Amino acid sequence: MDMSGVIKMFLEIIKFKITVLVSFTTGLGYILASNNITPDIFYPITGIFLLACSASALNHYQERRTDSLMKRTSSRPIPSGKIEPVSVLIISALLLMAGTVILSFGTNLLTLCVGYLTFFWYNGIYTPLKRKTAWAIIPGSLVGALPPIAGWTAAGGNLFSPSILIVALYFFIWQIPHFWLLLMLYADDYEKGGFPTLSQIFSVQQLKRITSMWLVTTVMIALIFPMFGLVNFAVSNIFLLLISGFMIYNAVLFFRSDAGRKRIISSFVSINFYTLLLITILSIDKFVKIF
Repeated sequence: MDMSGVIKMFLEIIKFKITVLVSFTTGLGYILASNNITPDIFYPITGIFLLACSASALNHYQERRTDSLMKRTSSRPIPSGKIEPVSVLIISALLLMAGTVILSFGTNLLTLCVGYLTFFWYNGIYTPLKRKTAWAIIPGSLVGALPPIAGWTAAGGNLFSPSILIVALYFFIWQIPHFWLLLMLYADDYEKGGFPTLSQIFSVQQLKRITSMWLVTTVMIALIFPMFGLVNFAVSNIFLLLISGFMIYNAVLFFRSDAGRKRIISSFVSINFYTLLLITILSIDKFVKIF
């Protein structure tokens, strides 16, 4: 395997598209809690990113057998034979140690504990729970709620501040329609892998209505951010209203559609794009206030 192949395989093992979003939400938490952005922001972002990469690699190891049963995941590094399972375990351990060192020396004990809780919840609770219940994503969504809290505490923010708790609630809620839209695309594949799914409980139309409500709920949470002091300027509020209106419109289209593959993909892309825009608006708003 050439170097480009090795890099591509490594990025797949660490689930880079997911873990880089974790670093963004960690950075958001840090920025929102800070009155002065310094190079110290590097430590929580990098440390939590490395812990997320470690958890992702361990997840590849944990689900190597079910991955081999599903078309969507059968080409992943372990089931495709590109790498030995024990090598992935070693990668996970090294990433865990690197993340621990950075968080230990660059942040504080509370942030390290939040990082470890995220790691444990993903690999020790959510991953095995997926094989037990179709509702696993609800407790599993805690994984996405914790990184912004880690960034917040790294900047000295109060763990129980309502401002960061509402941000964490957003990322908790957001993951549920995000996952259910994926489920609607790959329900047969999940069932082949032995995972219980909501498609075994609800009809497509019922699942569509439930997911639509979760999409709207996600947006409603974002719209109350200004009440918690997370938005400082009128122009930021305007942008927040604009993107929220777009997302609600998309949710209505999804609700009224026949839940075809094209519409499901469109809604999946839209809710993820909405979240990236939300992170951007909040971050720029706080940067402008600081500087």
